[in-house]
Amino acid sequence: MELVFSNDVNEEFEYLASEYEAILAHVFARLNIQTNYEVDVSLVDAETIRGINAEYRQKDAVTDVISFAFEDDKSELGRIQGDVPRLLGEIFICVPRALEQAKEIGNTPKRELRFLFVHGLLHLLGYDHMKQEDEDVMFPLQEELLSTYEEAHP
Repeated sequence: MELVFSNDVNEEFEYLASEYEAILAHVFARLNIQTNYEVDVSLVDAETIRGINAEYRQKDAVTDVISFAFEDDKSELGRIQGDVPRLLGEIFICVPRALEQAKEIGNTPKRELRFLFVHGLLHLLGYDHMKQEDEDVMFPLQEELLSTYEEAHP
């Protein structure tokens, strides 16, 4: 598994490259995913994510995280192995929105930025929350993954 990290916001968030690599490894281990995937994550500003949201989702609004999955058929997750990583998808995290959201809900910025990465990663892995039954699976799973990660990495 490989993480490609891009920080278009501020140098103070460079630490998230190693943080997200560790979270990626944790999630793949917990979900028993053996496939050699690449995940691209970009930290962006409000203007950038608003443009992405408008272009690809037809929503002219700032949002916290957007994911684009490149693997449509998730039936082979964890079965295919190889040396060359297959691109699972891209995650865009809006740092200014994440920081605002952290204040609004009483999260630390660190936890909110971790949460958004886990949330985006689960979308890449085929999880969704459009229907209640899907939300009932995804939300407890993301909380379990984040909590078990934070127990080992406070």
